Amino acid sequence: MKRNWQIFWHVVFWVSIISYFIMVTRNNSKISNEGLFVIFVVYGCINIGLFYINFLYLIPKFLDRKNYRFYTFALFITIIVFGLGKYGVAVIFKSYVLMHDSGKHVSFGSYFISAALTSIFFLFLSTALKFGVDWFLNERVQRDLENQRLSAELAFLKSQINPHFLFNSLNSIYSLAYQKSDTTPEAILKLSEIMRYMLYESNDNKVDLSKELQYLQNYIDLQKIRFGNKAFVDFKIMGEVGDQKIVPLLLIAFIENAFKHGVANDPLTPIRLLINLDGTKLHFYMENKKHMHNRDNEGGIGLNNVKRRLDLLYPGKYSLTIQDEPDTYTCELSIVL
Repeated sequence: MKRNWQIFWHVVFWVSIISYFIMVTRNNSKISNEGLFVIFVVYGCINIGLFYINFLYLIPKFLDRKNYRFYTFALFITIIVFGLGKYGVAVIFKSYVLMHDSGKHVSFGSYFISAALTSIFFLFLSTALKFGVDWFLNERVQRDLENQRLSAELAFLKSQINPHFLFNSLNSIYSLAYQKSDTTPEAILKLSEIMRYMLYESNDNKVDLSKELQYLQNYIDLQKIRFGNKAFVDFKIMGEVGDQKIVPLLLIAFIENAFKHGVANDPLTPIRLLINLDGTKLHFYMENKKHMHNRDNEGGIGLNNVKRRLDLLYPGKYSLTIQDEPDTYTCELSIVL
């Protein structure tokens, strides 16, 4: 079906071109209708045939295979053959083609050179079109391959988030269960809500910002339970939360690291989390006091993950500044949603 449409549009194009030249010439010339038919329709079909011989046969058979010598030779033979063929047609319709208005006869040499130049033009036109089409198709294939690569990489990066988060959360709940804490059921319930969001609501490329913020709040509540409600977090949201969209599971890595590496049980130095919204601009700020005896031996999967996702999903639309001081750790992230 697609090929049929291509043929249809090619026919429409050539018929339109020939019709246009016939109308223009008829309005500005005294050539008879029979002469117009011979000059534009008969010779037009010959030149169009030359166009497609090069486009569909010579270029794929020789030029695409880098047989430049054979391609040049084939063009030379084609120009000669079509030149002779055009002269043969001219002899048949000599009164329209080979006779000047003054009554002089056009010589074979003059006509052949003119016919060869016309043939070269159509060969050049078909070659240029072939290169243009191939370039366009190649660009489209490259874009498709790049999109597939990015989709696969994003899927892999996202698949890393769930095990990483689940690993940390289960460790926390295990600690509560080991201590026979009464908050263990509540922690399991919070984890269930978080996992439901991660598994069912965060599969789209972007989610409602309000849902993502609720997910962060659930995570903070789960950590407070783990700390026996002795975790001090100053979490503020400024600005209006409307219909903004955000890539899911983007900010959680920073908050995870704040609890994992930071001091959360000191009321004088709480973990500070600020999200400031200004229309489609989001500014995230995080600051925490560092726990000097808690190091991540896993290689910082979370932060490496989120940096790569930012590069892929917000190219040129974000800025990330991290200050890793001896006693404090701060992070500022600005995104155009």
